[in-house]
Amino acid sequence: MSSAPAESGSITGIADPRYPIGKFQRPAQISAAERSSAVEVIRSLPQQLRSAVANWTNEQLDTPYRDGGWTVRQLVHHIADSHGQSSTRLRKALTEDNPTIQAYNEKLWADLPDDREAPVEFSLTLLEGVHARWAYLLDHLSEEQWQRTFQHPESGPWTIDAVTQLYAWHSRHHLAHITELAKARGW
Repeated sequence: MSSAPAESGSITGIADPRYPIGKFQRPAQISAAERSSAVEVIRSLPQQLRSAVANWTNEQLDTPYRDGGWTVRQLVHHIADSHGQSSTRLRKALTEDNPTIQAYNEKLWADLPDDREAPVEFSLTLLEGVHARWAYLLDHLSEEQWQRTFQHPESGPWTIDAVTQLYAWHSRHHLAHITELAKARGW
């Protein structure tokens, strides 16, 4: 859910490099297979992300994934920021009655010194723990729990089911930013 500014042109050759896998479409209904697939995406992202940036130099990590976009380093840290928030929102939805969650300005977060400069290992390690617990919890939800909700102050109500689909998309979305850049640059 990158909020980096849109600009024309692409270093990856994708029609709209902001959305290499397309924009998220909130599903009206979610099948058991779609739910299972989304949980698997969440479970596997940390290793896929780690593999995608393995042995990258600081120069590569500090390369924007598209003209005017965040650097790969910022993307990795953004994923950790965003997915940590989502894990907390899930827990609130499971333990409170339709809580209103707190939004955050991801663009400003991405400009903080740790997102711009810190080693990506910090966020890769964080993601391994967050995603392992997140997937474990999702694996153990009842049908009723999948339908529990929270209110986002900007986008309204979300079920755990729908937001799990969103974060599976978000995982694939940002991983594609990185892998498409690597392909385009021959890394």
